[in-house]
Amino acid sequence: MRIRILFFGILKDLTGRADEFLDLPEHATLVDVLRHYEKTNPRWKDLMASIAMSVNREYADPQAKLKQDDEVALLPPVSGGSGEAPGLRTFKHTAIVREKIDTEAILDGIKQPEDGAAVVFEGIVRDNSRGRRTLYLDYEAYEEMALKQMEELAGRALSQFKVRDVAIIHRLGRLEIGETSVLIVVASAHRAAAFDASRWLIDTLKRTVPIWKKEYFEDGAVWADGEPFPPEVSRAEGSHSGGPASN
Repeated sequence: MRIRILFFGILKDLTGRADEFLDLPEHATLVDVLRHYEKTNPRWKDLMASIAMSVNREYADPQAKLKQDDEVALLPPVSGGSGEAPGLRTFKHTAIVREKIDTEAILDGIKQPEDGAAVVFEGIVRDNSRGRRTLYLDYEAYEEMALKQMEELAGRALSQFKVRDVAIIHRLGRLEIGETSVLIVVASAHRAAAFDASRWLIDTLKRTVPIWKKEYFEDGAVWADGEPFPPEVSRAEGSHSGGPASN
């Protein structure tokens, strides 16, 4: 059977491509995929402790069985819908854009007379990292999965924190110093719920949503060290060695 493999961040650099097709025997699992890339590039073995996997845009365990035409993404730690238009992909509460984020317009669009608070968080590009002067950043994402994950986070925030509305906007592509990379707006009757939801949203987004950034300096570029995936997201290491991968 043939499946499509997607690479992101440092894994894309290692393989020299963004995607490829892989032929596997029937009843193969993600373990077989991992073994294939360990054999073709020894550096993969050092990364297995941090790589997560998805099948058809859902996080998956290494033992997950594959079928014809599945889309498998191999995901290094992340950085730190409907109604599409050029440069903009949106769901109800979330969007991925490639143009500058208009914070004021989004804030004005979310506020309602019944709100007592609207909390705004902006992640901005700073001019230094790793003790060096940063020139600019470049963000990339597994867009379809990222939007789905962001929309799920919005729904959880609305339920868990009893806030009225949220907006999560993330920008991709080249960002200059001082530009906004991610915007979170939370509207609520009371400020405490809005603050709590905003903090939870950005912290969880940075750990689980498949978006990566590359930092550019005067003497080179490097993929930013991502935060570890949370425990509920399976990783590759420790689940693909030993006995046969599939029955």
